[in-house]
Amino acid sequence: MMLSMVSTLSWRDAVAQPWAWEPGIVGPLAVGALLYARGSRRLRATDAAAIGPWNGRAFWAGWLTLVVALVSPVHPLSEQLFWVHMVQHELLMTLAAPLLVVGRPLVVCLRALPSRNQDSFERLWHSTAIRRGWDTLTRPLDAWLLHGAIIWIWHAPALFDAALRSDAVHALQHIAFLGTALLFWEALLYRRSHAAAAGMGIVYLFTTGVHTGALGALMTFAHAPWYPTYAQRAAAWGFSPMQDQQLAGLIMWVPGSVAYLVAALSLAARWLRESDAIADAAGTGVVAT
Repeated sequence: MMLSMVSTLSWRDAVAQPWAWEPGIVGPLAVGALLYARGSRRLRATDAAAIGPWNGRAFWAGWLTLVVALVSPVHPLSEQLFWVHMVQHELLMTLAAPLLVVGRPLVVCLRALPSRNQDSFERLWHSTAIRRGWDTLTRPLDAWLLHGAIIWIWHAPALFDAALRSDAVHALQHIAFLGTALLFWEALLYRRSHAAAAGMGIVYLFTTGVHTGALGALMTFAHAPWYPTYAQRAAAWGFSPMQDQQLAGLIMWVPGSVAYLVAALSLAARWLRESDAIADAAGTGVVAT
């Protein structure tokens, strides 16, 4: 049924949509790419062990995902069809964000700055206020609560419709989704100091998949459209308002929540490998003594 719904969209018209060459989007993407490329070259020349090849590949994959989500025809289509908007948000939160975090952009981009600017930035970064704020925002429980709250709050009909009517509100919505997703993945991937933290990371990923899936299910089984603006626009693409919303809900419910569950399984496998390595090292030490 859903496949027949998607087929009603003229893909020739969809691909023909203009790319979103908005300075507020293209500018930061270009600057980020230049800084990362320059920082990577300097690190390879002076401290090759500071970052591995997989970090760079992850960053560029995440950067390209941002281009697809925010610059390609996905962006203008997201303003016409709710399900495309949902695809855009899932690209930002479940694909671009973790890839960018693995890329370690702060570490790399800092090396792109002149030495005097690096020193100034490091002093600012290590100031008490900045460190306390960062430590709080990337504490796993806090990051999990913040990211989950942002997802639910921005899907309130009044706020979501406001984002469709105002470019400024739309930009704020994307910043909120991507920004809290970056904090969430940073907290889970790099703020683990012991086995209990790793175990809780699995719980946070699993529960995020559950509550986002629940939100998607609510959209799918709703008896009326949630967003009047999309209800007016979907017909031009061959969708009824409910078809558009149901497909968006399914995207959030199934592939969206599955992404978090896959990440939870990956983290569990990594945790088990690390536990085995620690046990082997402890066993070797006992034998040696």
